[in-house]
Amino acid sequence: MARRKAAGAAAGRLRQPQVRSHEEPEVQVKKKKKVRHFYDYSLLFSIIFLTAFGLVMIYSASSYSAQLDPRYGGNGAYFMQRQAAIAAMGFVCLFIISKMDYHIFARFSVAAYIMSYVLMIAVSIVGTEANGKKRWLGIGPFSFQPTEFVKIALIVMLAAVITSMGNRINRLKSAMAVAGLALPLAGLIAMNNLSSGIIVCGIVFVMLFVACKIKWPFFAMGAGALGILAGAGPIGNALLQIGLLKPYQYSRIEAWLNPESDPMGNGFQVLQGLYAIGSGGLVGQGLGESIQKLGFLPESQNDMIFAIICEELGLFGAVSIILIFLFMIYRFMVIANNAPDLLGAMLVVGVMGHIAIQVILNIAVVTNTIPNTGITLPFISYGGTSILFLLMEMGMVLSVSNQIRLET
Repeated sequence: MARRKAAGAAAGRLRQPQVRSHEEPEVQVKKKKKVRHFYDYSLLFSIIFLTAFGLVMIYSASSYSAQLDPRYGGNGAYFMQRQAAIAAMGFVCLFIISKMDYHIFARFSVAAYIMSYVLMIAVSIVGTEANGKKRWLGIGPFSFQPTEFVKIALIVMLAAVITSMGNRINRLKSAMAVAGLALPLAGLIAMNNLSSGIIVCGIVFVMLFVACKIKWPFFAMGAGALGILAGAGPIGNALLQIGLLKPYQYSRIEAWLNPESDPMGNGFQVLQGLYAIGSGGLVGQGLGESIQKLGFLPESQNDMIFAIICEELGLFGAVSIILIFLFMIYRFMVIANNAPDLLGAMLVVGVMGHIAIQVILNIAVVTNTIPNTGITLPFISYGGTSILFLLMEMGMVLSVSNQIRLET
């Protein structure tokens, strides 16, 4: 009996649940890494700064002429207020687009590409004419420049095509086929807007240069473009003799090479811009103290606004703006290098090419490095269509940045 009781007690002890002491170490469970999404606030702040700075400079450059023009009712802030209203709409679009999945844009790339042709044909037929060129398309009470939409549509289209081609893009024939998608569209644009046609070609060049492993054709084309620029005078004269260039077109080349030869005609705007840059000195005349904006410099709030920046803020202000644009391009490069896939990287590269080319060409025109082609300075020059679509492009870039994963 004693043995049975002892055995029963031992079995009871074995059946009792074991209570773990608080001091006993817990079994280590592997924690999953938390995934956070990146959002490039540095790029966002630079966009906000450039847009705000642009509003200040638009007011400074246009207030005098707007007060004297009866069309604006003596409102010196007319251009600034209009630009601010459209920029506000643009920032709403920017934030909405930046929170979307950028892969959605590729689904509409073909439709947007076809719409680009429709818009460019429509503007050449029923567009509003200004300065002898049809660049504006009216829809009810609103009007816009279709070329700004075409730039975004082309960036999305090329990014989608390059992504779908994969390694085949490294073949020269494939790269030429991709370029062939854009060249007819660039030709349509150049008929009424040469500067936008040049920018479209530049966007294609940059995107293909980054995507392709073969580089020599791009260096050859770059050297050829520099050669044409260096020999613009003799080449233009030869084209004039055989009838491929019209006299008024050649006069622009002459005004670029020697603006003093026609100081009151084709060389007037160039000379006034150079006077503004030269009078600015190191620190400028002071914000709002420009002399050239008082009716001397045409398009002072548009294409030539960089000259007003140089006059009022001097070399210091001009270099500061250039450095901010360089910082923006650096952020584009960071986002493209860390993009989740090739589509995202190509979208960012396309936008980077657009901004970089437009900034370089605008400053080159204002400083008379290249002939005047009517190119605006991104985010700063007056232009409602331009600022709206630029901010939409920035939304696409921020959308790519928002898909970059940060593991912690």
